[in-house]
Amino acid sequence: MAAIPRLSIGLPVYNGERYLPEALDSLLGQSYGDFELIISDNASTDGTEQICREYAAADRRIRFIRQPRNIGACPNHNYTFRCARGELFKWASHDDLYGRHLLRRCVDALDDHPEAVLSHARQAIIDGDGNIKQVVDYTLATDSPRAPVRFKSMLFEVGGDDFYGVMRSEVLRRTPLNGSYHHSDRTFVTEIGLIGPFHQVPELLYFRRDHPGRAERATTTKRERCINMDPRRADRLRNPTARLVAEYVWGYVDAIRRTPLSSTDRLACYGHLIHWLGSRTLPGSSQRLEDRPPAIGSATVSIDGIVPGRERSPA
Repeated sequence: MAAIPRLSIGLPVYNGERYLPEALDSLLGQSYGDFELIISDNASTDGTEQICREYAAADRRIRFIRQPRNIGACPNHNYTFRCARGELFKWASHDDLYGRHLLRRCVDALDDHPEAVLSHARQAIIDGDGNIKQVVDYTLATDSPRAPVRFKSMLFEVGGDDFYGVMRSEVLRRTPLNGSYHHSDRTFVTEIGLIGPFHQVPELLYFRRDHPGRAERATTTKRERCINMDPRRADRLRNPTARLVAEYVWGYVDAIRRTPLSSTDRLACYGHLIHWLGSRTLPGSSQRLEDRPPAIGSATVSIDGIVPGRERSPA
């Protein structure tokens, strides 16, 4: 029997033929190789299945599964984790790119910081051709040893894409994973942050691609986004918009309730949540958190020397 890899990478995909080969090249070309790559094709109707089968035939680290029907983005994400065997886990997106040393730096960070539950690296936004549009500064206090400080920061600040960090699998098993309500990814990451601190690698190694076909841009309303996450949300009677938003708020309450915190820390977190709710509902309140742009840094670099496979890209 093959040895169990230390790291599992879950890559859920639906109709990703345009950018999928680049993403796979950048993952399979990592300097850290002790991983399995679990690809779950959500019943794609384009060339995604053929691409995945060709890559799986060429690299034994790939486990390819094709869903018989579209189960929604969130169930598909959760499915890849439930298939994972590694003590560490990372989700990957089919249209993003990954610096050659991303996995190694994140795994080393978790080894060097046993108190950390998640590690990630600096990120930049790239366009469809892989050109850097902007570098995102990470301003969150997720490295604080105090859970209420981390919780408050994730409520009131923006920046980073910790959902795509390397996480300890045993920590993920303590959560309900991804819900399909409005901004469920935020409550998911916040719950992980209540369990323990994050470590941010200072190198620019994660490149999030912004393009018209990305789910966040292809859907405009809360309902459309939730239907993309789970088709069962299309029932307006069972899932009115008010419920989708209420579940978002309850996700934070439930995270505080479930996480083993001291009474003092739990009360502090509830206090921050009440403050956050007030800041969103009072007249004249500031722009909503999810609508605010992240802090922007500066960098004059090309990803061609950082991302595996880019040396073969046309000029």
